[in-house]
Formats: sequence, C-alpha cells, structure tokens
Amino acid sequence: MTLTTQPLEAGTVRANGVDFHYFSCGTGPLALCLHGFPDSPWTYRHLLPVLANAGFRAVAPFMRGYAPTSVPPDARYDMCTIGEDFNALHTALGGDHRAVLIAHDWAALAAYAALGAEPKHWRRAVICNIPPVAVFGQVAFTYEQLKRFFYVWFFQMDCAQEILTAGNFSLLDGLWADWSPGYDATTDLERAKACLRNPANLRAALGYYRAVFNPRLFGRADHALAQAQILGRPLAMPTLYFHGLRDGCFALDRELAAQIPALMGPGSRVELLADAGHFLLVERPEVVNPKIVDFLLET
Repeated sequence: MTLTTQPLEAGTVRANGVDFHYFSCGTGPLALCLHGFPDSPWTYRHLLPVLANAGFRAVAPFMRGYAPTSVPPDARYDMCTIGEDFNALHTALGGDHRAVLIAHDWAALAAYAALGAEPKHWRRAVICNIPPVAVFGQVAFTYEQLKRFFYVWFFQMDCAQEILTAGNFSLLDGLWADWSPGYDATTDLERAKACLRNPANLRAALGYYRAVFNPRLFGRADHALAQAQILGRPLAMPTLYFHGLRDGCFALDRELAAQIPALMGPGSRVELLADAGHFLLVERPEVVNPKIVDFLLET
C-alpha cells in the first residue's frame, strides 16, 4: 500500500478540564488515535492520512500533560481519569456512534477503561502492544518481564526526572532501541523529547507510572480489585489487537495472545507481527495500516 502525504492540520479542544492539542486529517466519523510513552501523536503520521482517505476524521491528540497539551492542575494520571479523557474527547470532537478508537502503549491501557465505561461511544477499536489486564497480569511478574519493566520501578524514584534529562534524554534513546530493535527512531525521539523538555511535562509523563504502579498501593488486594473493575471489563465492541513479537517492552507469546479475543466483542481478532517491535505503527505502516482500515470498515 502506498503511503499518502495528505497534510495534517493542528487544532485544540478542551475536554475533561484539559486543553488538548492535536493533529487531524479528513472528514467523517471520528477516528481517535492516542499515543503512549515516550512518544507523541507523530507516531500516527502514517495512519492519519490513510484513515482520512478511508472516510474518517482522524484525530491524534497530545496526551494529558504532554506539551503542548496542558498539565492538569489536579495532577491526576490514573487510568480511570485518562479513560475519561478519551470519552470526553469523543464528545468534544463531535463523535457519534460511528466513532472508532485506536490506542498504543499507555493509551492502550487507558482504552480498556474508556471502552468499558462508554461502549456506545465506540463502534470498533484497535489496540496495540498492551494486552487486556487478564493477560497482562499473567506476564507482568515473570522474571523476564520484571527485567523489561526496570524503567517502571526506576520512575518511582525522586531522582528519575533528573536522570531522564541527562544526555539529551539518552535513556529514552535506549528504550526505543530496546523496544523496537533495528528501527531508526531519530525523528520520533525528537518529537517525543519536545513534549517532555519542560519539567512540568516530564513530571506529568512520569505521573502515569506513579499513579498505576504506586509502590504504596501496587500489589495490594484492594488496589488490584479497583484496577480490575476499571480496566478489566470485557469489551463489547469488535476489537483488533496488534502485537509485535520483537517487542522489547512487553513480551507476549502466541499462547497468551490466543486468550485475547475472548476478552473482547464478537468479531475481535489478534494480529501478531513477527518482524515488528513495540512501535509497530511506525516500524511497519505498510503492513499495519491496511489491516486497520479493513477492520474499521467492516460492518
């Protein structure tokens, strides 16, 4: 599939008490595209014009706290709040029952909250590289995954912000290299780092990790139950799940992946890419984009 060069437009919208900046492309039903860490809406640069050509209004916001989107005064970054952002964006951007949601990394985790809370908002969903919590929990505390998650625990430290900025955020360079082996992330990293150069924005990005993996709460039965109630509801809508088998961030094998469709609506399926890592939207757009469009256009 030839990648198009349809121009992206910049815009702003207020939703859930936050001023969101975004890129958009096209007209039609809303296709809301949301990024993770350390990333930016630029991760959707290949997909947005393809969605526009397929008849969608594709919108990719900068997530809560990622410049130039505002830093919320309440400093809330729990997944319930981020999921509320997604549903508030649906309303603020004029979404209706035809809207679709595409989410990667942190946005993928928050998407489970958003889709579970307001299933009538979203006709279909595409989720990349973070599986449902019923599968996530089977992997998260294995020895191999604990090694991969070193940064999650490091981000709980008071010194994390200072160390992250050292050497022009060289730790982020290492994460991209580990998570998407062999991919040249130069442009992606420039965009991601620009979102985090202000200390308030970097503190916000770390806030996601500190909210979900709070060492005073994480592992407690009551906290686990609360998270399961927010993130663990089976999804009602057809959902396409992608995972790169070379993902150095989160390991998912074929046996675990086979459990995913049962946690999602009828017509859901999983696509495993043997030659892609964590950032598969930019690693293999020529493979991923047609699969996304074909799935979203199904009736």
